[in-house]
Amino acid sequence: MSVSDQPPATVGGPLEGPAAEIAAGYAFTGAALDLGALLWDGTCHPQAQIRIPLGMLNRHGLVAGATGTGKTKTLQLVAEQLSAHGVPVFLADIKGDLSGVSAPGADGGKVRERAGQVGQEWAARGFPCEFYGLGGEGPGIPVRATVTSFGPVLLSKVLRLNPTQEQSLGLIFHYADAKGLELVDLKDLRAVVAFLVSDTGKAELKGIGGLSTATAGVILRAITAFEQQGAGGFFGEPEFDTSEFLRTAADGRGTVSILELAAVQDKPQLFSTFLMWMLADLFEELPEVGDLEKPKLVFFFDEAHLLFDGASKSFLESITRTVRLIRSKGVGVFFVTQTPKDVPADVLGQLGNRVQHALRAFTPDDAKALKATVRTFPNSAYDLEEVLTGLGTGEAVITVLSETGAPTPVAATRLRAPESLMGPVDAAALDAAVKGSSLHGRYAQAVDRESAYERLTAEQAAAEAAALKAAEEAQAAKEATKEAARAAKPAPPKRDESLAEQVAGSGLFSSLARSIGTQLGREISRSIFGTARRRR
Repeated sequence: MSVSDQPPATVGGPLEGPAAEIAAGYAFTGAALDLGALLWDGTCHPQAQIRIPLGMLNRHGLVAGATGTGKTKTLQLVAEQLSAHGVPVFLADIKGDLSGVSAPGADGGKVRERAGQVGQEWAARGFPCEFYGLGGEGPGIPVRATVTSFGPVLLSKVLRLNPTQEQSLGLIFHYADAKGLELVDLKDLRAVVAFLVSDTGKAELKGIGGLSTATAGVILRAITAFEQQGAGGFFGEPEFDTSEFLRTAADGRGTVSILELAAVQDKPQLFSTFLMWMLADLFEELPEVGDLEKPKLVFFFDEAHLLFDGASKSFLESITRTVRLIRSKGVGVFFVTQTPKDVPADVLGQLGNRVQHALRAFTPDDAKALKATVRTFPNSAYDLEEVLTGLGTGEAVITVLSETGAPTPVAATRLRAPESLMGPVDAAALDAAVKGSSLHGRYAQAVDRESAYERLTAEQAAAEAAALKAAEEAQAAKEATKEAARAAKPAPPKRDESLAEQVAGSGLFSSLARSIGTQLGREISRSIFGTARRRR
């Protein structure tokens, strides 16, 4: 069956056959999120609500579709309902238009029309939000990470290092850990790399493989280029505590944490890798809890394809492991991208909940992607190739995990309208929300304490001072040796004075010299110096 672009807003009659079977697959008894109403044979059936069990949201999911098909509004709709059920939510706001979750939506004809079509009792309301920014870029409370906690695998990804260079970076981290050199920011890392290829530091890694000058040069150039892109501020202290994402508001609603990324959307490798760091940090810190009645957090990973582009084998293995195991810690992860093929098969196989918006088939590559997407769905009563190219904005094909963990039937769905503002709040309101947050004083001001850079710089200065002192002492010792040698040298033998010298040194000569003005004195004087008296 196909779904027209503009189906009528009529309430369908009693459901029969496949439509009834589909509706029955979503008749859950426990708490669930309402996504929308069933679309069948060109008609919207509001009595057949398409839902997702609250307890299954830690089984992960995928929201996919072409640009402009309504993925962002789907995120907003799900985030609102999770918050209302007391579940904290994390959203990455790439385009800067999700801040409206914090404000009541604008009532209007289109909203009322959509609500009537899907059987929704719509009411304008906002939800508790916190706004964050990477390293203080753009509005939001700064989110920073230390280089040490980021780790070599994630850092290699963001620096675009090859596997060999990634291994060398791992060796550098190992050395820094072993020596107690804290890698807080990028200048710490640069200082350690430079030290390990210096004349003093080369011997430090010989026993565990060593670091070639060429590889060190590549890493240093990559760090420098990274800093020139303005990324240096993302690493440092105070490091953000990702448990802040697990907070609830005073009224019991879950806090919606929105990471504002519009200011860094030209650095996709950076923000996608930072999102992975946040998820990995949560994984490391949270205890095992098994299956819960509702998740502790649902994490939406927007522009997911950027995370996997050019990823190394070790990086993909880390992602797969994190996604597989974080479910038991009460965290659900939804990847948001254009087509399922953007997500590696090992990860895609762990995503039990699917919301697939329209796909386009304008080119042979598009047609190929469409066929690949259809193959990822269970068997369906729909002609999915036809349905997926005919869906309108705000419509999707959905399958989720039931309360027993079994996949539900594939359901074409007209989605509900978000109740919060579908667009950004104004800059003044956003700034006021950020500065009024209880977290602002804790994270706003960067701190630069003593770490690897300061320690290595101080040690180098101390070594240079010691070398200078040793050189001065050596020079002083050399001069002292020369002086001692001169003092020990015997004086030349004293020769006998001649008669003239004896006379010149005698008191008589002095007396005679004083009377040189007299005639007698002149005669004597001349006689002494061997001069003759002139004849007249």
